[in-house]
Amino acid sequence: MTPRSPRGSTDESDHLASAPSPTPAPVVASQELFAPVGPEVELCYQTFGDPAAEPLVLVMGLGGPMTWWDPQMCQMLAERGFHVVRFDNRDTGRSSRGRGRVRRTTLVRAFTGRRVRAPYSLTDLASDTVGLMDHLGFDSAHVVGVSMGGMVAQTLAITQPTRVRSLTSIMSTTGKRTVGWQHPALLPTLLAPRADRETYVKASAKVWKLIGSPAYPTPEEESRVRAGETYDRGVSPSGVMRQMLAVLTQPNRGPRLRSIKIPTLVVHGLADRMVHVSGGRATAAAIPGAELLLIDGMGHDLPPALFDTYVEAIQRTARRAPRIF
Repeated sequence: MTPRSPRGSTDESDHLASAPSPTPAPVVASQELFAPVGPEVELCYQTFGDPAAEPLVLVMGLGGPMTWWDPQMCQMLAERGFHVVRFDNRDTGRSSRGRGRVRRTTLVRAFTGRRVRAPYSLTDLASDTVGLMDHLGFDSAHVVGVSMGGMVAQTLAITQPTRVRSLTSIMSTTGKRTVGWQHPALLPTLLAPRADRETYVKASAKVWKLIGSPAYPTPEEESRVRAGETYDRGVSPSGVMRQMLAVLTQPNRGPRLRSIKIPTLVVHGLADRMVHVSGGRATAAAIPGAELLLIDGMGHDLPPALFDTYVEAIQRTARRAPRIF
């Protein structure tokens, strides 16, 4: 017969079961800082969490500053044991501006598959990311990229595999033209002039309405507020054109993706009009052992309602990588 505790007393197991969970330490976010990463290229970045934790680098997409990585999601990742770094790619936000003018006619030629010369490539953007890692003292890091940032992250994992612990590619593609295509109706809207703040905010809200997640819609006022904040941090229309040309002139990474041996997660929305879901499927099929996570109702954005899903999947993938002390 199992002995019972005297009435009014509590044994140790009862105490542990009823004890409140400890309050997690607040996540510390740095100020916006700057890192020289190459000739004439300086990146603006910010960190979240414990510098002694496992490094995780977030790479944003076309024309997107680091602030498009929602601070709440960055904090959630830091609470899961990561030292999180977000940054402005060159030609966005507060980072350096590139050189070279790209005409709309050049973009159209590239879009139709004709050969053009770009001021820089996705490989150059991957090298910028490595330069930031060097500046921060990271021998390697978990790398998460969204859209163009996913292409950059894939390129980094291919060209410098020892620098990437795990790879998460979100709403991205392999570079092969027969997968991950953009809905043709979007191009005129994406190329529309945005001469001043009011025009930029209006056009940006229109784009997010077209490409956002239909199951998780963002109120238009929120889109307008974010667009205003983006404009105020620094917008370069010519820089967006240079980035767009880097995307349009990227090679097909499919065969080289097969060389990736690290834990990999591919996330894609089934309602993505900017990068068709075939791009995510092709990426996962090309990388040995990759996990493919397809999400109903997700478009080409990162809705807060899915933050838990993203964070849990990123952590699950990182756990598959060997710990480095």
